[in-house]
Amino acid sequence: MPASTPIQISTHDALRRAVDLVGSQAAVARLLGVSQPSVWKWLAKKKPLPAEHVLAIEAATGVPKEQLRPDIYRPEDTTGQPAVPVGKMEGAR
Repeated sequence: MPASTPIQISTHDALRRAVDLVGSQAAVARLLGVSQPSVWKWLAKKKPLPAEHVLAIEAATGVPKEQLRPDIYRPEDTTGQPAVPVGKMEGAR
């Protein structure tokens, strides 16, 4: 029997689920130290969750960082470190 593939959800849906788990946009704002309108903007305008808040949301809700920001955290990443695109670090000082 083939292994099942994980269900892909949009980053917007992942953030909405996190808000639902915390209880409200205002509660997420307090958790992150931002304004409630910032949380509203992320949801209503489908803005990505800023990278500096991803791990806090994951810790508070259990919504995986890979679902919140797959552009930063690859699904196979188990280190908790941001994914660095190949070639981006070469020559960096």
